[in-house]
Parts: sequence; C-alpha cells; structure tokens
Amino acid sequence: MAVAIKKGQTRLKPTNLQTMGIVKCEACGEQFAIVHDPGSANPKRAEIQAKWLEKSLAAEHELSREHPDKIELPD
Repeated sequence: MAVAIKKGQTRLKPTNLQTMGIVKCEACGEQFAIVHDPGSANPKRAEIQAKWLEKSLAAEHELSREHPDKIELPD
C-alpha cells in the first residue's frame, strides 16, 4: 500500500506506515507525505510516485478541485 496524506489535516494519521518523502503542491503550497507499508517501502518507487503526485495536484487545480486528505498512489 502506498498513499499520500495531506499534512496538517487531523482526520488521517500515517500510523504504522513509513514516510518516504514530502511533496509540495506548487500552486497552493499544501504538503503531502508519501507513505508506504514498512515491509514494502521502496525509495525508487516513492520517487516515481512523487512525480505522479505533482502532476495530479496540478491537474486538480486546473479542474478547480480541492485536494483530498488522502490520495491513493499507483504502484
């Protein structure tokens, strides 16, 4: 499992997950922690997911959508 969790929100906490990096939305400045299950944590995969997340966050702004608190990341 790999997800991005918005920093600063209080509903979701990355309990028992390993933080692999932080992605900041260039448009609004919100930050998201990329987290993986500790048993399958993969820094290379996290880099690819970070690039995907940056594009996804930009697309949400183009569509005038707010960022969700949790975003499922591709494997």
